[in-house]
Amino acid sequence: MTTRREFIGQATCAGFSLAGMLSTMGTLRLFNASLSAQTLPADGDFKALICLFLYGGNDGNNVIIPNDTAGYSAYAFNRGTLAVPSTDLHPLTLPSGDGRSFGLHPALTRVSSLFNTGKVAMVANVGTLVGPLTKAIYQKGGAAIPPYLFSHSDQQVQWQTSVPDSPTKVGWGGRLADLSQSLNAGSQISMNISLAGTNYFQVGNEVFQYPVNSAGSIGLNQYTSTSTPTKQQYAAVRDVVGHSYGHVFEQEYVNVMGRAIGNDTLLKSVLATIPTYSEKFTASTNANGQLTNLASQLRMILRMISAQKALGMRRQIYFAAIGGFDTHSAQIAEQAALLKMLDNGLADFNQGTVDLGLASNVTTFTASDFSRTYGGNGEGSDHAWGNHHFVMGGAVRGGQIIGTMPDLTLKGPSDTGSRGSWIPGISTDEYSATLAKWFGVSPANMSMVLPNIGRFSRPDLGFMT
Repeated sequence: MTTRREFIGQATCAGFSLAGMLSTMGTLRLFNASLSAQTLPADGDFKALICLFLYGGNDGNNVIIPNDTAGYSAYAFNRGTLAVPSTDLHPLTLPSGDGRSFGLHPALTRVSSLFNTGKVAMVANVGTLVGPLTKAIYQKGGAAIPPYLFSHSDQQVQWQTSVPDSPTKVGWGGRLADLSQSLNAGSQISMNISLAGTNYFQVGNEVFQYPVNSAGSIGLNQYTSTSTPTKQQYAAVRDVVGHSYGHVFEQEYVNVMGRAIGNDTLLKSVLATIPTYSEKFTASTNANGQLTNLASQLRMILRMISAQKALGMRRQIYFAAIGGFDTHSAQIAEQAALLKMLDNGLADFNQGTVDLGLASNVTTFTASDFSRTYGGNGEGSDHAWGNHHFVMGGAVRGGQIIGTMPDLTLKGPSDTGSRGSWIPGISTDEYSATLAKWFGVSPANMSMVLPNIGRFSRPDLGFMT
């Protein structure tokens, strides 16, 4: 049985984890007063943006692989033991290009089909940049280079904030929610919903993350139980929350706690009316027949999207993640297993949005710390820079590679040194701005979401309709 002290401790933690990450109505009035004219969407318009972060640094060099004779021969020579057999690749049908052809990793069976049918696009050689960069500028060094390259923690922050040259901890998803929150007027639930714990991407100045798990809202343990001890604890918490306090911090705490309890109750009641959608993820199971970690997250996101009308939400921003991509050893087997999880999760989730009639309203994009070196270290690879990412959804101009694949020559014009760490050709700002524009941000307000976008010439890469 939970003691009174333990229950109060749970209440304190839950108050911060739930309500401390909730946006409240009216908080953006001063913020929005400074905005340029923002075109409001038509009634009934709904959009959800999902960031899927691949923690550890996914090796993009084995995600998309040269598939023409000369290109694959050079790839196999440079990758050595990390090379994937050419006969196992899934060829990509590309509209036009530079004469090279490519295929996807053999684990990406369903994603390759989505690509070839126009539901998925790949954005090539994306990375953190302070400004446009050439190899000559990189070799010269100085302020033009993002700080702490090749560091997991720092590059994760820079990807999620899209501000590489200042210590901000406000994410671009948080700034996007700050700007868009008025579209959810009347909703009690935060626009920013995380299925993978805390992150920098969703930290806003006004809007905070609302963490949920694969089962739904994270509330006080047994708060709604009818057992006698719990009813007594329930009454105690209700008395604390219902009391008026003279100290401003005490009063704000109980206000926050009260909203947390209310939102937890609301979300639980709404999700109780929403199907579990387990049947939509039958391919995304592990050896024990249970949903994979990623599928569990995406299934709950699908349920939350299905509940958007009941929750009064016209905009939602999600964060999901899986780890294990720091493959310094045993890369062939480990990455294949992770990519298979990604393949089934993305394909099952996409079909779920199609079944709900919301495929064009939902866009999912991948992000990761960085890529990995083209030249391996034996059975693995090391930290590198520019990487290749997927964007999926009904509003995506799929079936194409956005940008230019790097020159896959060791010591060549795309390489920072001699091991195949590609200098990005597309910045995280340009990648993010294209998604933010689809979400509804006007060009005049784009710098409020992505302060560095003015340093680049392509605020819209054109992969969204």
